[in-house]
This record gives sequence, C-alpha cells and structure tokens, in this order.
Amino acid sequence: MNRRSSITSSTSAAASASAKRPAAMENAAKLATAMGEQAKKRVALGNISNQSNVARNPARPLGAKSANKAIPTSSASTVKKGSLTGARDTRLSRSSAVTSATIRPNTNKSSKRSSLPVNNGPKPAAAASLTSCIIVESSNFSGDSVSLDETMSTCDLMKSPDVEYIDNGDSSVVASLERRATENLHISEHVAAAGSTSNIDVPTPMEVDNVIDVDTNHNDPQFCTTLACDIYRHLRIAETKKIPSTNFMETIQKDINASMRSILIDWLVEVAEEYRLVPDTLYLTVNYIDRYLSGNEINRQRLQLLGVACMLIAAKYEEICAPQVEEFCYITDNTYFKDEVLEMEADVLKYLKFEMTAPTSKCFLRRFIRAAQGSDEVPALQLEFLACYIAELSLLEYNLLCYAPSIIAASAIFLANFIMQPTKRPWNATLGHYTLYKPSDLSDCVKELHRLFCTSAGNNLPAIREKYSQHKYKFVAKKYCPASIPLDYFQDEVH
Repeated sequence: MNRRSSITSSTSAAASASAKRPAAMENAAKLATAMGEQAKKRVALGNISNQSNVARNPARPLGAKSANKAIPTSSASTVKKGSLTGARDTRLSRSSAVTSATIRPNTNKSSKRSSLPVNNGPKPAAAASLTSCIIVESSNFSGDSVSLDETMSTCDLMKSPDVEYIDNGDSSVVASLERRATENLHISEHVAAAGSTSNIDVPTPMEVDNVIDVDTNHNDPQFCTTLACDIYRHLRIAETKKIPSTNFMETIQKDINASMRSILIDWLVEVAEEYRLVPDTLYLTVNYIDRYLSGNEINRQRLQLLGVACMLIAAKYEEICAPQVEEFCYITDNTYFKDEVLEMEADVLKYLKFEMTAPTSKCFLRRFIRAAQGSDEVPALQLEFLACYIAELSLLEYNLLCYAPSIIAASAIFLANFIMQPTKRPWNATLGHYTLYKPSDLSDCVKELHRLFCTSAGNNLPAIREKYSQHKYKFVAKKYCPASIPLDYFQDEVH
C-alpha cells in the first residue's frame, strides 16, 4: 500500500513539473528579451587607438584591444550583457546581506556576557577604584541592590600585565586627572548657548567687510564648522604634493596621446554612471591615472587596463560597496583577465607608494559652493550642478593639468556664477575670502573652462554632457553661455 502511494505521488509530481515547463520556458524567453535590451544600454569605448577617427562606435564591443581582435556576435554580446545583470544582482544581494547583518540583533553576544563566570572571591583594591570598569550582574542576582560578591569586572579579562593601574593611594593623581579632563573636555550648556564652540584658533570670516559667514551651522557635525578652515588650509598644502606632471605626454609617453586619455576618461564617466559610483571615485581615478602616467610609459593596448585598475582602487577607497574585479573585467568585454587587472592594481599601488589620499577639485568644490550659495541670489541646486558639470569637463582636458585642483574649483564657481547671472560680477568678497583667490588669479583658467563649456556640444566625447543633461541634474548642460566674458570681471576690486 505504501509503495503504491509513493508511486502515485511521484507520478503526480512529474506531471506537475511537466506542467510548469511551459511557464519556465516563457520566463526564459522574457529574460532573453531583457538581456537583449540590456545589451543596447551601454555605449562602447570606441577607437582608443585614435588612428582614424575618435568618434564613438556603438557597434564595437567594450575594450577591444586592436583591430585583429575577434568581435563577438550579437547573440554572444547578449549573453554577456546577461552576465552583467547577474553581477549587479550579486552586488545587490551582497549589500542586502550586509544590511540584514547590520539590523539583526546579536543574541550570541548577550548570551556570552550572561555566561561569564562569577568571581566570588575577594576583590582587588586596585580594580575597585577603576571608574572605567564595566560591572556585570551575576546570574543569581535578585533584588534592587548588587553586593560586591555578586559582581565582577570585565577589566580583569582585558588587563595587560604591563599596565600599571592607579590604586587608592594615588587619590591626588586621580583628582588631578579628573580636574584636567573636566576643564578641557566639558562644554557647559551656558557656553554652547552663547555660540562659542571651541577655542581653536581659526580665521574669523566676519573680520572682513562684506563677507558672509558660512560656518554658522554648529549643530550639524558634518559641516565641521570649527575645523573647516584648518581642513581646507591643509588641503591647499597637500594639493601641491599629489599632482601629476604637466608634460608627461611629451616626455614620458611614446605610444599614447592626450586624445586617447580623453577617450578613456569619457568612457570611465559612463562606467561610474553605470555602477552609480560617487563623484569622488571618478576624480580620484583620473588623479591615479595621471600620476601613474607621469612616471611609467604604457602602450595603448594597456591604457584601458590602467583605467579600470585605477577605478578599482578608487572605488575601494571611496565606495561602501565597491564593484568586484570580475565586474571590471566584464566592462572591458573580458579583454583583460582578472590576474591582469590585479597585477596592474598592484603596480599602481606600488608606484604611488599607497598614497591614495589626494585633494581633487571635488574636495574644494564642496567648500566653494557653500561660499557661493551664501548670498541666496541664485538657485542653490542649479549653481551646484553647473559648477560640478564644469569641473568634470576639466577632467577630459590634458592641458588643464597645469592648474591646481583648487584653482579649477574656484574657476568653475566663477564661470557658473557668470552663466547664471551674466550681467552681475561673478566674484565677491565672500568667495575671495574662502577660496583665497582673486579674479585676476583665475583669468586664464576661467577662459579655458569657458571654451570647454561652449564647445562641449559639438565634440566627440559626450558622456559628461549627456550625464548633466538629465532631469536629476536640472539640465545644466543645456544652459546658454554667453560667447565672451567681460574683461572687467577679472579686475580685482579695491576696498
């Protein structure tokens, strides 16, 4: 009887499985169609060799090394685009796993604390005087009070034999330490209400006439109002030490030129948009590329490999969840193997001596945009996006490497103000105070950025323009820019 019922159940299971097959085949057909649409989404890198034309070729796969490389058929390309979907789903599941691990209560930790042995012996005098010890109640505790025998200190578990603790005999030392800590660390409510937040010696913006104080939000710690001036003063010093050579194309490189560099960066902008990387990752990637090219000759077949390796490093530095090495191999159409990307990554890190922190134009833009928005005369969001668009255009131009990142950021603010309000002077005392630049200091750089902005619509590298032509960036790339900037705007005002 049992055998017959088992046979009947297996037959019904097989019938239900066969009934589900058409639905599965239908889902597979839908998935293939979605993969085909995904295959048309990303634009190819184009002819990075720059031998015939720098125009983009959408039909060519990403990362083709040379003309003799076999170009996959459309069906193969569709399958590989499906692998991107799988890779992105993997990233999504990985981030979901991180999130779930973050919000899941840690029951093991509490159970370990409750299972600590109880020390019923005499308690050392030194441990009794430590105020930083954590008192853990024993498992047989009852009532509202805790006796000394029913408690234990976790300091005994972490105490190192080389550390000397202060006992009760050094009460004068303890009192001195408490007094100094109270004087130096405690901020009373009366002082905070008065507006004094720190005794750090920083420049006071209101000491200058007609300067708007942008460091007034003391409640939000992300603004770092008490340290902002010191931070940007340090960045101004550091930017002179982490800049690439301004003539490496002429002195170091033999097989690549400035146009190939622009094509690579234009493609990296698309990659950053595809994986939704933060802007700092893109800026750092370009910084690593230029610093590496300043001292290492490279051929055009490995230029894209250098680009993805530098973006991998920058993503690890900036992103919460960086793309995997396999994903960077995929976006090059598997032109490079995983071992090649890792080898190039190690080579870049070794040459840069692991000095990954580098001030970029984006670092200074945050401060300068805040100073430009102090007057509230122009839409804040449009001004911010327009300045970011101009600064990103500068990444494509090899000739702009001669300008420091802070100058490019200040010039981007200057030009953005001019585009938003052409009839008004784009520079004021507030911007001069926080950027430490005068209009005459920015004249040459502003004119170069103005030329880039006016010619960006007709060039063969449209990634940045298409990016900032979207609604989420307020269509700032489509804004009208006057053909010339009045020369009197570059004259320094005499106070």
